[in-house]
Amino acid sequence: MRYLIPAAVLLLALLGAYYLFFQKKAPVIPAPDTTPTTTTPDSPAKPTTEVATFGGGCFWCTEAVMQPLKGVEEVVSGYMGGKTVNPTYEDICTGRTGHAEVIQVTFDPAVISFAHLLQVFWQTHDPTTLNQQGADKGTQYRSVVFYHSEQQKAEAEKYKAKLDAAKIFDDPIVTEITASVKFYPAEKYHQDFFRQNPGNGYCRSVIGPKLKKLKELFSDKLK
Repeated sequence: MRYLIPAAVLLLALLGAYYLFFQKKAPVIPAPDTTPTTTTPDSPAKPTTEVATFGGGCFWCTEAVMQPLKGVEEVVSGYMGGKTVNPTYEDICTGRTGHAEVIQVTFDPAVISFAHLLQVFWQTHDPTTLNQQGADKGTQYRSVVFYHSEQQKAEAEKYKAKLDAAKIFDDPIVTEITASVKFYPAEKYHQDFFRQNPGNGYCRSVIGPKLKKLKELFSDKLK
């Protein structure tokens, strides 16, 4: 569990994570082909919000990078993809439940498209490392998109194939694309973690650089 790691070990782990991800070549992911959904007087009504679910390692990180985006109305950290009913964080940390740490994003597709959420998602974590993000290792930290519709599935698969074909990353993308299942919200202290704990060592050393990258590359998409 991240918050129980001795300080010296945590520092080394964080420095290792920083080196592995931020100091190596950081490719810029091209924008998707789609744009936010808009309606006209003659077009059928569209749902005002949609839901997307992403796992990109520690949910403290993915939550922090999605919350500032225009069109994102709510982000909830939680667990998905496992076999244990009502898992706790302690259960998840064993790596034996099958769940991934994820965020469930409620967004307005008229402001930001699902494909643009994918762009931010793939840009702000390393989707080429299997079951690992920096010092966080285990299936609970796997890169995954849990789709909520056939359209989301098609867009995710198409965009992933586009990035691989263009060799945007040095290695193939290993992000799992699978149907959404039961979502379990994480414990209250995990919600809004970065906002509530900006001075936390993990937040400063790992999430801080991600937010800096977000501002540099996606300033036009921020609230």
